[in-house]
Amino acid sequence: MSKQSKRREALIYHAKPTPGKIKVVPTKKYATQRDLSLAYSPGVAEPCLEIEKDINNVYKYTAKGNLVAVISNGTAVLGLGNIGPEASKPVMEGKGLLFKIFADIDVFDIEVGTENIEEFIQTVKNIAPTFGGINLEDIKAPEAFEIERRLKEELDIPLMHDDQHGTAIISAAALLNALELSKKKIDKVKIVINGAGAAAISCTRLYQAFGAKRENIVMLDSKGVIRNDRENLSSEKAEYSTGRNISTLVEAMKGADVFIGLSKADVVEPEMLVSMAKNPIVFAMANPDPEIAYNKAIATRKDIIMATGRSDHPNQVNNVLGFPYIFRGALDVRATKINEAMKMAAVKALAKLAKESVPEQVNIAYGETKLTFGKEYIIPKPFDPRLIAEVPPAVAKAAMESGVAKEPITDWEKYKESLLERMGSDNKIVRLLMNRAKLNPKRVVFAEGDQLAVLKAAQIAHDEGIAKPILLGRRETIKRLMAEIEFDEHDVTIIDPKSEKEDSRKNKYAKVYWEQRKRRGITYYSAQRLMRERNYFAAMMVNEGDADALISGYSRNYPSVVKPMLELIGLAPGATRIATTNIMMTKRGPMFLSDTSINIDPSSKDLAKIAQMTSKVIKMFGMQPVMAMISYSNFGSSNNERASKVRDAVAFLHRHYPDLMVDGELQTDFALNDEMLRERFPFSKLVGKKVNALIFPNLDSANITYKLLKELNEAESIGPIMMGMRKPVHILQLGASVDEIVNMTSVAVVDAQQKEKYEQERAKTK
Repeated sequence: MSKQSKRREALIYHAKPTPGKIKVVPTKKYATQRDLSLAYSPGVAEPCLEIEKDINNVYKYTAKGNLVAVISNGTAVLGLGNIGPEASKPVMEGKGLLFKIFADIDVFDIEVGTENIEEFIQTVKNIAPTFGGINLEDIKAPEAFEIERRLKEELDIPLMHDDQHGTAIISAAALLNALELSKKKIDKVKIVINGAGAAAISCTRLYQAFGAKRENIVMLDSKGVIRNDRENLSSEKAEYSTGRNISTLVEAMKGADVFIGLSKADVVEPEMLVSMAKNPIVFAMANPDPEIAYNKAIATRKDIIMATGRSDHPNQVNNVLGFPYIFRGALDVRATKINEAMKMAAVKALAKLAKESVPEQVNIAYGETKLTFGKEYIIPKPFDPRLIAEVPPAVAKAAMESGVAKEPITDWEKYKESLLERMGSDNKIVRLLMNRAKLNPKRVVFAEGDQLAVLKAAQIAHDEGIAKPILLGRRETIKRLMAEIEFDEHDVTIIDPKSEKEDSRKNKYAKVYWEQRKRRGITYYSAQRLMRERNYFAAMMVNEGDADALISGYSRNYPSVVKPMLELIGLAPGATRIATTNIMMTKRGPMFLSDTSINIDPSSKDLAKIAQMTSKVIKMFGMQPVMAMISYSNFGSSNNERASKVRDAVAFLHRHYPDLMVDGELQTDFALNDEMLRERFPFSKLVGKKVNALIFPNLDSANITYKLLKELNEAESIGPIMMGMRKPVHILQLGASVDEIVNMTSVAVVDAQQKEKYEQERAKTK
């Protein structure tokens, strides 16, 4: 994608369909006059009076306890510099979005129109009663140090400047583990800090808190080594000036054990790494490009332990591992500040988590067989679901032990459960899916490449590294549309099945197809004619290994697209039928609904098979299936054959697959409400479990349900995901959105990865 195209995409993302990235959503009922009278006048007077009596009641009756202000004056934004408060607002909204999706913390972003320290401090103090915590953001040094110091002294709510402390906390956790792996002691190692801004100073101070010695640290700024004989040093830089007779980074690196880069790209040369001590630790954290490229560094030193700020290499130092969870823990005990003990507790929790067994969901997300503590895994991955249950409790305990917690936690298990429940609204599965696809992108043939929405989706898949698109359709139409959206035609393969240029390939495919079906009424001539049809041509591409996966169905009805797929590709080994499942992104987390597109009125054996296939798809996403077989009746309350077939399917599964977590027949509310289920049907296998899949008795109920959820609740949908096919074939719903096509492309790639892995394992056993 061209720079201009990326710019336009970013602007459209922020402008449409609603300007900005965050909004306020009511948490109480407001449908009736009674609701409104409670929400506002006259009912609102009662909590006001209670808060007047005891100011701490503000946490009981308002959203203060879960509300953080992200505050900036726009003087040091990302890599953009001093762009002003208004221009910084998109960044602050983005930070608010991260708070919400990673820790379920609500945010108001506040952009302050002053560079005067006193005015800024007074503004924050004046609005502080609104908030449970303050996150300072993108404020230039050295003013940032004074602002944070003063506000921490003068406010009684948790406050942190993430630019300073976020990187410090994550990198400190990584450093502790890297030192352990290299068998070095923090109080002995020689450390070079390249950069002297707010983040660099904060990192250095935190490393000292863990035992690093001042005399072993050399810090550099844009002018070189910060020495005692330098004039006009700020107090922060003077804190780390050295008496050593060195001036350059080249000199500082000689014999160093650790390099911490918080500066700019490509300032470290391979020769500098060679001059470092044995088993060097290099954290090149400049963004977007590190001080030395990851591949260059590891090629230079085989004994290096390397981390960067990038997601496409191991050991990403990512602030999202820290700030959401630190504030979560601080808010939950109503801490009056975020102190050193709390930051150090977060460091230790992150370092410890990297040494524990990694959940399969994380392995799957990052395409690893088994992530284990070592040189390429010294800090947890951002998608690790354990972060929410491990870091906040550690921070909360430290707040309590250091005497800054106003609302101590007593039941830690209950607290951890509540933290995990908060993640129901965080639909990480889409990010996990795309991340996994990027690790090993596959060739995906888009059978309707001359449709604008399909082309846009293919462009995103290409630009994001999700897939290698192959576009089928009228070449001139595709090229014209590609020019409109600035999609370089040289980046992808374009094929027109009706073109004479493809005759040799069509004839090859036709011959293979004819050989397969010549005893089923297919002539060679009819096979040649069918190969002019995109879906037949695309299916043969996958069959013959000219593509790895297929996406179709955007412009044609579902049955007409399914037919050629069944004829040419057929069922997977051991499969007796095909079915589909849709993943719905609900408030309680991802929910799999089956069968949404294929089986009109499945038998009990069919339902059992659909449940088995659904369980495999759920496991493909790194989750454990907990499935409810849905009906209008509960456990035999009706003897009608429609209920009986569901009951029979469950009995079959319990008998032949006792380890499968499935039960029914159940009405939907009982399946999803554990309290109701426990009270009425305590014998159910689903009691105490969080159901993540609903198997419906017929196509009507499944299809209607998923489309209702999609339209009325604005639940995002991934699907329908085809189950039971021999090759990765996925058929879109008619008129699918660009995002839905991108998601299905990711599914197709992951499916291809899985099938490739399965074939490789089969080959080994032969």
